[in-house]
Amino acid sequence: MAHILLAEDDHSMRQFLTLALEKAGHHVTACADGLAAFYAVEAIGDTVDLLLADIVMPGMDGIELSQKTARAHPDIKILFITGFSAVAMDRVTAQDNAANILSKPFHLNDLVKQVDQLLNAAKADEGKADKSKADSGAEISNEGE
Repeated sequence: MAHILLAEDDHSMRQFLTLALEKAGHHVTACADGLAAFYAVEAIGDTVDLLLADIVMPGMDGIELSQKTARAHPDIKILFITGFSAVAMDRVTAQDNAANILSKPFHLNDLVKQVDQLLNAAKADEGKADKSKADSGAEISNEGE
């Protein structure tokens, strides 16, 4: 399935999330904080499909991590998880109107469902872009005949 980069500072939560996502068929690279995830995305960013980041972490928080990730790898989808949804929503939506946020506590099935929805939407968008390119290519080649 997909390669997910997980940035979560709570050890137990990181383990639970990793297990749930791996059980759903995803490959997970788990990092203990935003800075470790930033270094990971620099090293493996081309293989990552989704950044799953806690918003509140020591050092580099999830919002700064997502901004840096999006600049370097704009195709990576981003999903935030947080226990501080009201404060986080204000900060995130000021940066990105299309922010995806899952508030703690949540059921692991809800996480897997939201991850799959984001990834499936990304695949659908890629398919539309590929079809559009193919259609415009066909139009160009027909004009020359």
